[in-house]
Amino acid sequence: MKAIVYRTIGDPDVLQLAERDLPTPAPGEVRVRIAVSGVNPTDWKTRSGATNSLQFPEVTPHLDGAGVIDAVGEGVDQSRVGQRVWLYMATAGRPTGTAAEFTVVPAGRAVPLPDAAGFELGASLGVPALTAHRALTVAEDGPRRLRPGALDGKVVLAAGGAGAVGHAVIQLARWAGATVVSTISGPEKARLATAAGAHHVINYREGDPAASIRKIAPDGVDIVAEVALGANLALDLAVLRTRGTIATYANDGGKPVELDVRQNMTLNTRLQFLILYTLDPDVLAAAAEDIAAAVGDGALPVGEEHGLPLARFPLERTADAHRAVERGMVGKVLVDVAS
Repeated sequence: MKAIVYRTIGDPDVLQLAERDLPTPAPGEVRVRIAVSGVNPTDWKTRSGATNSLQFPEVTPHLDGAGVIDAVGEGVDQSRVGQRVWLYMATAGRPTGTAAEFTVVPAGRAVPLPDAAGFELGASLGVPALTAHRALTVAEDGPRRLRPGALDGKVVLAAGGAGAVGHAVIQLARWAGATVVSTISGPEKARLATAAGAHHVINYREGDPAASIRKIAPDGVDIVAEVALGANLALDLAVLRTRGTIATYANDGGKPVELDVRQNMTLNTRLQFLILYTLDPDVLAAAAEDIAAAVGDGALPVGEEHGLPLARFPLERTADAHRAVERGMVGKVLVDVAS
């Protein structure tokens, strides 16, 4: 089979197309013929050594993807052969991800994908949707699971609604019943956030964004899903309700974070940091179930018309796909594995 591999950390040129043996699923695993592989910032950061050293002698990258199960290991129901699935956390603690014609993953990380959902949608879930789900389910007063009505009466602020995680926050929060506000930096990103389903979009570079948000939510925002904590913390605190939650999954721009302890004590702020790698597996599994339900309801569409443009590259140009993500391309970068 064809696979993308790297044996040393570095720039995208370390990614090489290679021939590798077809993997055999171990007990509790499934083998998936990959149709589309999804690229996330964490993939290039791992490849470049920005977040850790090389963990295995050789790595096939990418946490997310979608395809069809073609073999199962001992203990896995044979009826799953032929099932369309989306994959998450494929390289978590493992050397082989979805940038290959076939990969093996624990059976629980291969989630059924409805026939009506394309493989490009399946490959766009994973990290963005799981991160969004976590951000929406860590508030003191819940909910811990998402479903229609779970966020009724809540106001959610999706910072950076034109990004892949922000897009998923908007869609999942709206599916669960929240009023969704998104902050953006210009008209084009406003168009994308609106297409994703945001009820209100606020340009944080114009006027008084805190006052604009307070007009929408006089009592304050319940949950902030934050992508740039250092840059946005002052705005977040200005609009947060008492006992509200700021769930931060990145610090784009790298601005240092300074906390006014008294201000946060007075607000009873819950400041939740999150990363998927160290979450309890049961939490991830529950999130995947909720995301699958949202997909089944048609609540997580992708594409330009749904607020998440797709940039697609063939497998042999995976290095170019990584460059696109590193440069901050708006939308979702995918690698088409199957012809």
